[in-house]
Amino acid sequence: MKNYKNIVVLMLLLLVAQLSIAQVASQKKADYYFSKFSYSLAIPEYERMVETDFNAEYAHQQLAECYLLIRDYKKSIPHFSAVINNATLPTDYYFKYAMALYANGDMEESEVWLKKYKKYNKNDSRVKRFLQDGNLASVVFNSRQRYEVEPVAFNSTDSDFGVYRFMGNLYFGSSRRDAVTGESYGWNNEPWLDLFVVQEDNPMSEPKRVKGDINTKYHESSVAFSTDYKNDTIMYFTRNNFYDKKAGYGVSNEINLKIYTAKFIDGKWEENSNLRVNSDYYSTGHPSVNLARTRIYFASDRPGGYGGTDIYYAEIHERGGVQEPINAGPIVNTEGNEMFPFINEEGKLFFSSDGHVGFGQLDVFSTISNEDGKVIDIINLGTPINSSSDDFAYYGLPNGLDGYVSSNREGGVGSDDIYKFKFTPALDVEGYVVDGVNNQMLDSVQIKLFDQVTNTMVAQTMTDENGYYRFPVNRKTNYMIEAVRKTHPHKNVYFNTSKTPKAQKIMRQDIVLEPVLDLKLLAGLNKIYFDFNKSDIRPDAARELDKVVRVMNNTYPDMIIKLEAHTDPVGSHEYNDDLSERRAKSTYEYLIENGVSQDRIVSYKGFGKRVPINKCTSKEDCTPEELELNRRTEFPILQIKKGVLASK
Repeated sequence: MKNYKNIVVLMLLLLVAQLSIAQVASQKKADYYFSKFSYSLAIPEYERMVETDFNAEYAHQQLAECYLLIRDYKKSIPHFSAVINNATLPTDYYFKYAMALYANGDMEESEVWLKKYKKYNKNDSRVKRFLQDGNLASVVFNSRQRYEVEPVAFNSTDSDFGVYRFMGNLYFGSSRRDAVTGESYGWNNEPWLDLFVVQEDNPMSEPKRVKGDINTKYHESSVAFSTDYKNDTIMYFTRNNFYDKKAGYGVSNEINLKIYTAKFIDGKWEENSNLRVNSDYYSTGHPSVNLARTRIYFASDRPGGYGGTDIYYAEIHERGGVQEPINAGPIVNTEGNEMFPFINEEGKLFFSSDGHVGFGQLDVFSTISNEDGKVIDIINLGTPINSSSDDFAYYGLPNGLDGYVSSNREGGVGSDDIYKFKFTPALDVEGYVVDGVNNQMLDSVQIKLFDQVTNTMVAQTMTDENGYYRFPVNRKTNYMIEAVRKTHPHKNVYFNTSKTPKAQKIMRQDIVLEPVLDLKLLAGLNKIYFDFNKSDIRPDAARELDKVVRVMNNTYPDMIIKLEAHTDPVGSHEYNDDLSERRAKSTYEYLIENGVSQDRIVSYKGFGKRVPINKCTSKEDCTPEELELNRRTEFPILQIKKGVLASK
């Protein structure tokens, strides 16, 4: 029987462990999809977290944003409602909730939360800018800065742009004078662009022109890699053609872009084909191919578009042929210019545009798709990915955190420079508050979060029934947590987020609180009453003493106490000594009868009126309240943890 019980316990522990692993996996997967803009894929994972009550508050927050971003406002509202009254919730959620309510037709409630948001964010010019365009998705995405950017070491004093990583190397276009030969290009008086390669993780690596015949005396740039139907690696790249006037062609000294492919043969990239979507009469360039090699995206100013250059895509036949181009549509394309498309592993399209509302000229945007994969909105990726200058050629790495973008922003070394970015997810601090004696989780602990520099409280919350708390925090900040519970003296815990890895989303800060050495507080005792001139334990007194039994037997099983009874000053010493002694004894006997071991109450004693807690000496000079304060039962704690004396 004993072995059977052990097996059952072991099986239960294994089941709990498996459930825990599965829950953590759901959050990891959900956060990954969220970072890759695949909100529809993230939703079922966050829903699973809610169903299993694993980190449910965080899951509700993420679900509210996911549904808002895919414009399913009705489904976002219950998740907002689940967390909106939490004091630790970032105030930008008030705005998001207001917009969801507004979109769902609840104007009055929307106004309530919008006013609450404005109370904390009076000068939010970013929100005003996006509201003018009605682009709620960009407001949601940019509610917290998510990126850090820095220039790469291999930028030159000329143009460098359009990175793509392949086999540990970075391929990009450059017109660096020390490596490109031939005449200068008249438009910017720089050499013509060639394709270069540099080792990604080797700071000493110098860029070199790509070997083979793909670099010519004209422009080559905007490279992408994929495979053909034989599963051989191929390169897509952009090259311009420069024409002299030819009869019947209608082309007069025009520069038009075309997409070519190349294959890697004997250590060199050799030109392979000119795509059928190209034309001598308009430009087709900046290719990007999806992971499944079923679709190619590109920019083109071909007739029939919405503006200057539009984003198009074309299906790729299983044998490699490219089908007829399809315009990406009016949600993506505008009367302005859309170019430099990039399709990530989850099929999310990124592109640059000067037609959508942005921070400067060309800005980088991402599409948002619904559950059916249909593009329903776009997101401006915000600063610092975008600047007041041109920002383009976005390329995201498969991890969803790192990537590259090109820009001619101030502070660069060339006309166009390459910048590496790192997606920095929002950071939360979480933890459990535990009792320092019995290691039990403490609920209802008031947790306050202070900024150490400004010495201001930035958030507060209470631990839940499992002793758990969670706060959103900023990076590179020094914090102090103050933990307070009636049964435990307050404690200050200091931490900073300066060295927190950028990819880390949650940091752990558990807190240990030592209990107060006051059994009345620990048990939550009310006044213990006795009938006049009696020592019998009344039913109401029994309920209070049951609390003492629970604390001593369940909460602190190593606790050792004394028991003392006191009276008010009315009457003689002899009378009060006897009365308090009888009451102390009846209290002692009740505790023993209800399961407290005799060796844990070292003594019981009545002190009569000899130890008052105020200056009250008689009915004449005392109020009834002052008299009552002296009628009390005390439980001095001698030991609360085995082998450690609490008091003498």
